[in-house]
Amino acid sequence: MSRDLPAGTYEIYSDGSFEATTNRVMDSGSDDDERRVEAALRPRRLADYAGQTRVRDQLGLVLEAARRRGAPPDHVLLSGPPGLGKTTLAMIVAAELEQPIRITSGPAIQHAGDLAAILSSLAEGEVLFLDEIHRMSRAAEEMLYLAMEDFRVDVVVGKGPGATAIPLELPPFTVVGATTRSGLLPAPLRDRFGFTGHLDYYAAEDLEQILMRSARLLEVKAHPRGISEIAGRSRGTPRIANRLLRRVRDWAQVHGRGVVDEKAAHTALALFDVDDKGLDRLDRAVLEALCRRFAGGPVGLSTLAVAVGEESDTVETVAEPYLVREGFMIRTPRGRAAAPLAWQHLGLTPPAPADLGVAQPLPFGDGEGGRFGG
Repeated sequence: MSRDLPAGTYEIYSDGSFEATTNRVMDSGSDDDERRVEAALRPRRLADYAGQTRVRDQLGLVLEAARRRGAPPDHVLLSGPPGLGKTTLAMIVAAELEQPIRITSGPAIQHAGDLAAILSSLAEGEVLFLDEIHRMSRAAEEMLYLAMEDFRVDVVVGKGPGATAIPLELPPFTVVGATTRSGLLPAPLRDRFGFTGHLDYYAAEDLEQILMRSARLLEVKAHPRGISEIAGRSRGTPRIANRLLRRVRDWAQVHGRGVVDEKAAHTALALFDVDDKGLDRLDRAVLEALCRRFAGGPVGLSTLAVAVGEESDTVETVAEPYLVREGFMIRTPRGRAAAPLAWQHLGLTPPAPADLGVAQPLPFGDGEGGRFGG
């Protein structure tokens, strides 16, 4: 298959994986504007990667040491919530090593043969990026153990008593795994990664730096106060920040002066139902249901999901992490409950403890005889 592909394309293999370089866009079906957006907003070098200082410095050390040795670096595992830059870091690893990158995902590898086809076609030094690696099948995981440690796979030919395992040697390569749920990774697989980096939510200052860079590359005029307003409502996530920047840009071009300033940010984000705390329609619906319908809870997840008209998985994976992290919601053994900050944010008065059905303490030892006193 030809390697001379035009910019903005990628090479798809029969196993479903695809090879991309850091200056190519992953979605060849998008229009030219979306290609330009994706290419502009994704940093290509560690020096351009804002935030995650500890992970960036640690990864930089690993890659520099590998370059000096002239050998592929240890396998890399990146964990953390969605939208924090795991895919971007994987592509940066390939760019820093000046090697191609093969991209696939755990759900796409359901059989050991799927993984064997990918591994057998890797070139020496190539980077294999496995997104959502915790969702690989068990058979593929066991094959990956051997490939990562000994750079070989055993291909089984035939079935039953006549089956024969043929060892296939692989050139040295680097696996970069990404997961949003590192706890689901089996210990044998996790232990085969020489470097593990956990990405956390970004501070507002780091998001402002990311947004200023994005605005500059997108040729969008932006004022610092407008950028600060967007950063404060981005839930600590660069993916959300860049998406909100594009929506504010759209509003400024249609209704404003073409400038992302504080007024444009306020008005555009209100139009798209993003409030000053970064809560969107689903977040507020969850809090409204908790406070107004269930008197603050606790209430079960499935009941709460029915109340807001969403699936339980959507409430648990999309809305709940941010609400819990920011102190709007509490997870209890009996279900979800509204924190005082939720009532305050909605402008509501929390009910008295007696109204919540909370048992009052018995007045033992108060010196007045108490309920059971003589």
